[in-house]
Amino acid sequence: MAQSLYIRPIALADSPQSEDGDAVRLAGGLVYASRFALLVRENSRIVSRQRLVAGEVPQALSAFPDALAHEGATQWAALTARHAPLELTVPVGNRTIRLDQPQIMGILNVTPDSFSDGGKFLDKPDAALEHASDMLAAGAAIIDVGGESTRPGAAAVWEGDELKRVVPVIEKLVNAGAAVSIDSRRSSVIEAALAAGAGIVNDVSALRHDPRSMEIVARSGVPVVLMHAPGGAGDLHADGKYGDVVLDVFEALRASRDAAIAGGIERAKIMLDPGLGFGKSLAENLALINALPLFHALGQPLLLGGSRKRMIGALSAEAPAHKRMGGSLALAMRGFDAGVQLLRVHDVAETVQALHVWRGLRDAALTDFIELPQ
Repeated sequence: MAQSLYIRPIALADSPQSEDGDAVRLAGGLVYASRFALLVRENSRIVSRQRLVAGEVPQALSAFPDALAHEGATQWAALTARHAPLELTVPVGNRTIRLDQPQIMGILNVTPDSFSDGGKFLDKPDAALEHASDMLAAGAAIIDVGGESTRPGAAAVWEGDELKRVVPVIEKLVNAGAAVSIDSRRSSVIEAALAAGAGIVNDVSALRHDPRSMEIVARSGVPVVLMHAPGGAGDLHADGKYGDVVLDVFEALRASRDAAIAGGIERAKIMLDPGLGFGKSLAENLALINALPLFHALGQPLLLGGSRKRMIGALSAEAPAHKRMGGSLALAMRGFDAGVQLLRVHDVAETVQALHVWRGLRDAALTDFIELPQ
């Protein structure tokens, strides 16, 4: 079997000067990495591991056989590439969302059974708009509107019901000037949401659920989030069997990205989400969170959705969803530290406050290094 190579950042630095310049800026953001592991895998087993400082990586890559050296060079360029802002067209004016710093996506579920806020905004467009307005005022860059629960065991939703839930809310939000993403895996819902003014598609099936979705997203030219879920159309949480969850999810996201490009979607429009909680155990979720910087090697902006997830309850004496803010903030901070560009959250005001403090710390780290006298 062919070998595969991966470049995993294993040590982050407060600033490049703290490492005498031997650190790289991850994905054009506010996070720097100083040490890396070069991993070679064959037959689901790591057969080679090198630990290197940043300056040693290019030379080490050149020593590999041509195919691995080329892949390594591609990943190294991706790790250090800057991402252009998202340019969204909405009915009342365009929106530019910078990706050189973390951005907050506020969750708006218009469902009866979502695990955290099911029923709060179903058939209540005015209440939904008020909640979305509060999230925007608190600092959310995007409102993510969903009309179907994708929690484990959730009942399937007829697409007509999903349409009735999301379209009126999206219309109200975009007319109020909000940047909106549609959280759906059905082509008819995606198409109607885009017609109503949504500017981003967030598909938990990575456009696998509905064959028409790829065509619609490609034709529209809007950005799309491709999430990892191991299962198929019947149950996205099924078939979660991994040899190495981090590298297996990496490969699955790579395949989803490449399929989207082959389907006519511009690469610069693709964002990736490792899919915390979808067909993954607690240990597997934790492994993915610890390995988040690796996923920059795919060369796409990253989205992290850990807000109020079951894993927080599992680590917190089974705290119910509405009492998982502390854990949600801890995961958000870990995402900030890993250079993740988009954080999908329920508690927007609190997460934005955490982001402001984190940003202050990052800015201070770039200016507080004092040279010793010669």
